[in-house]
Amino acid sequence: MFAYICLGTNDLERAIKFYDAALAPLGLNRCDTGDEPNWNGWAGWGTYEAGGAKELALWVCTPFNSNTATSGNGTMVALRANTWEEVRNFYAAAIENGGTSEGVPALRPQYGSDFYAAYVRDPDGNKIAAVCRTIT
Repeated sequence: MFAYICLGTNDLERAIKFYDAALAPLGLNRCDTGDEPNWNGWAGWGTYEAGGAKELALWVCTPFNSNTATSGNGTMVALRANTWEEVRNFYAAAIENGGTSEGVPALRPQYGSDFYAAYVRDPDGNKIAAVCRTIT
């Protein structure tokens, strides 16, 4: 369904440090935009190939309108984890790199007997989750 998701940041270098660390346990690496123009102020993780013809990525950027980036109340991006350990490592890396806790790694049976997740806010206040749907 999605090609990409973009979240705003007020400090791109801080956001890059946070997302490099927090997304590595989920196997998500920084997108290579190569020599393409117009990527100043952007960084992405996931898949970005053939100039975006093949894309499934999470991007952070400074807002086009130059206003302050803000987080949305009720807005959250949930990323797939393959194991509970990946969820725990995501959470630890996020907290160690400027994130704040919105929910420690745990089973959330209200969403399903196999729903293991952790919730954080990035340094700009965007809510990010890592979710594993297997019993491990």
